[in-house]
Amino acid sequence: MVQPPPDSADARGGKAPLGVLRTLLPFLARQRGLLIAWLLALAASTAATLSLPVAVGQMIDRGFSDADNINAAFALLFAVALALALATAARFYFVSLLGERVIADLRMRLYAHLVGLDQAFYERNRSGELVSRLSADTELLRGVVGSGMSVALRSVVMVIGSLTMLVVTSPRLAAWTLIGIPLFVLPLVLGGRRLQKIARQSQDRVADANMLAAETLGAIRTVQAHAHEPWERGRFDDAVRRSVATARKRIGTQAVVTAIAITAIFGAITVVLWSGAHDVVDGRLSPGTLGQFVLYALMGGGSVGALAEVWNELQRAAGGMGRINELLVERPTLRAPERPAPLPLPLRGEVRLQDVVFHYPGRDAVPALDGVDLHVRPGETVALVGPSGAGKSTVFALLLRFHDPQVGRVEVDGLDVRTLDPAALRGQIALVPQQPTIFAASARDNIRYGRLDATDAEVEAAARAAEADDFIRALPAGYDEQLGERGARLSGGQQQRIAIARALLRDAPILLLDEATSALDAQSERAVQQALETLMRGRTTLVIAHRLATVLKADRIVVMDQGRIVAEGRHEALLAEGGLYAELARLQFLD
Repeated sequence: MVQPPPDSADARGGKAPLGVLRTLLPFLARQRGLLIAWLLALAASTAATLSLPVAVGQMIDRGFSDADNINAAFALLFAVALALALATAARFYFVSLLGERVIADLRMRLYAHLVGLDQAFYERNRSGELVSRLSADTELLRGVVGSGMSVALRSVVMVIGSLTMLVVTSPRLAAWTLIGIPLFVLPLVLGGRRLQKIARQSQDRVADANMLAAETLGAIRTVQAHAHEPWERGRFDDAVRRSVATARKRIGTQAVVTAIAITAIFGAITVVLWSGAHDVVDGRLSPGTLGQFVLYALMGGGSVGALAEVWNELQRAAGGMGRINELLVERPTLRAPERPAPLPLPLRGEVRLQDVVFHYPGRDAVPALDGVDLHVRPGETVALVGPSGAGKSTVFALLLRFHDPQVGRVEVDGLDVRTLDPAALRGQIALVPQQPTIFAASARDNIRYGRLDATDAEVEAAARAAEADDFIRALPAGYDEQLGERGARLSGGQQQRIAIARALLRDAPILLLDEATSALDAQSERAVQQALETLMRGRTTLVIAHRLATVLKADRIVVMDQGRIVAEGRHEALLAEGGLYAELARLQFLD
């Protein structure tokens, strides 16, 4: 779970629980034209609404005396109704479009912020919950900006306008009406804080269910291979039930607050009507004036009731905005320097780790790298071997500057990677991971991800070099075939060849190969290995290998264990030396 920063207390129900909604103000300001158009339409619709009781009062008092008065009174009533209809339609259009654009801007801003955060953030957060905040929480805000904000402002103006016209129409009856306002505000204030807290809990439970579903569906092969579908259904059902139980508390609290508020306000209106009826009988009010007063009282009461609904919606939105704010205030621990050192191009590809000590966040007790010194000359091929957890992948992570070492330096061409722009550095490195990432896109686009400006001919040439051209052309749509989520339509070896083609297309001076041929059959491995040897020629290459047969031709083999380099040299020398490498070789080759 994301830990809230110190300044996000509002999101958890601090002194100003709705204060987090201020984050939306810059997004509203960017839509200034729509905002002004909405406010003008709102003013017009409110004015027409407040004019309606006057027209009704005129109709009652004058519209039943003669034909001329009837025509004038009803013409006035229809004109006011027409103006109200047009202004309301304009208000709905402008505020709905405003909501769509504001939420679209917010989503784009949040997504851009998330993809800019470093690996440390993703190591402590669940992707399912992040997606929930990007979707479910922003949907809550759509309702606030797209309708709630309009209803709230219109209701406030209507309450003020109605109260003003009530006083103008009958000061004595208006005094009775004002008695009901404190009776309404009290339950609203008391219930609001509890509702905001429950609303946030409800969103958390929804996020838990979404995260569980995303995790399970993403690993559906493993789930089905273990025949655990019933167990997974049970887990999801339990998560949904917890979500519904929390939502029931929120709905119950909201219903109680609304019921009390409506009872109080309409109880006050009933008392006012009772008193007004006596005034009509005694001749102190005309029937039209009482009708006008009643309409204003109903408008005011309805607007107050609408404010109660909006208040509840704002409480829920505040919980969602608080969760979004927690992400927006996150800052990457690794930042590009304000003035990055220029990266020499073309890059020679010299790599050096100097006395590097590194602990992963939250694992201070055990170093992932402990005093590592490694020098890779330009164009050299170095293989990193050793048992799992030896620190081989950590070397790749530091070189890509996914993390920074606590002690020591990581250099490329003599430059500390902390002084370089991370994007520029990573642009000079091609990575083939052990578990390749295949996007839900075409085969062509998956390969082109290595270099977005590559031509179709260059994409196909890279595929041929990676021994991927044949199976891609055998697909129903060839290079335009959609590969499915995570490459579901490809075998493991085919996915690996797509990743290799992507790296070949990138044509970077530094190659990082993490068991790049581990998922290939013998025939494909031989062909791809030849393509990789051609690609590695003249380039700096670091190879992580558990299968020692893949590193026999390396210029140098570096043996790692428990975060340290324990030996290095050529295959034959390391065998003669004995030690860990000889033991690994004996287990793989002799057994």
